[in-house]
Parts: sequence; structure tokens; C-alpha cells
Amino acid sequence: MKTAEHEIAGHKATEYEIARDFAAVPPEQVYAAWTRPERLARWFGPRIFTTPPDRVVLDPRPGGSWQATMLGEDGFEVTLGGVYREAVPPARLVFTTGDPDDPGDAPASVVTVTLEERPDGTAMRFHQFGINTTAEHAEQARAGWMEFFDRLTEHLAAKLTPIDS
Repeated sequence: MKTAEHEIAGHKATEYEIARDFAAVPPEQVYAAWTRPERLARWFGPRIFTTPPDRVVLDPRPGGSWQATMLGEDGFEVTLGGVYREAVPPARLVFTTGDPDDPGDAPASVVTVTLEERPDGTAMRFHQFGINTTAEHAEQARAGWMEFFDRLTEHLAAKLTPIDS
């Protein structure tokens, strides 16, 4: 899906979708990579940043919050966060970035991640619907998520300990 632009209640809105297949990786492992701080820290953010596990807070349940702080050079920090709207292990997560219900002038979004078990692994579909965003901003965000998902692919390809340990 290309980036689509809309206007909702006077706010510019955009949406896009990214699909990624993870060969030989069950949905439970992909879900754990999204919902366990020590796993999210391994892939969340651009390569020029690190995301320390102790700077990741995940409470994957409806109404629970999430927050991840990425660290750059010279002490530069970027913190992203929001609230979970849905958490259905190991198939679906819906969460916000910012406050899409009351965004003011700030960008905000609703992200839906669906995981589908396939004979050869897991298919992930990522959909982001943003408020107060232009097509240019959405394309930059999309490119950023693509880099995140490259890192996620590398993380999932590494030998992982069982998710129950």
C-alpha cells in the first residue's frame, strides 16, 4: 500500500502498510520481539541509535502503556510511547503513538500489527494510521519502520532462547 492521505475532523491524516515475512519463525517469537523489553531493545530504532532494555517499558494489555528511549551520540535521546488498545497473543497488537484521540497539533497514530502463522514461518502486516502528518512525514516514518524491521529480521534469525525462559 502506498501512503494514502485523508482529512479527518480538520486534521491531515495518512496511512500506509508494510508486510514482512519471517521464515522459520513462529508467531510466538515475533510477538515476543514486540512485547518483551529485552527483545524489543535488540531491534527497535535506527542503526545509529541504541535502545537499552532498561529504557523500554512494555505493558501489552488494553490500556497498558509502552515507551522506548533510543540513545544517539553525544547524549541525544528520542523517546516514543503510547498506549495499547489491543493485545491478542500471538496474533495481534494495536497501539498508539502519541494521543490520536486528542492530538492537538502533534503527530499521533494508531498502529496495528497482525501476525499470521504460515507453513514456512510468520507473515507480519504493519499498518499505521497517522493524524497531523503529511505524506512526506509518513514516507519518512515508513522508511524508518522498514529499517526497524530489517533489524527485527536479523534479531529473529539469531538463535534465541525459548520465550518461556
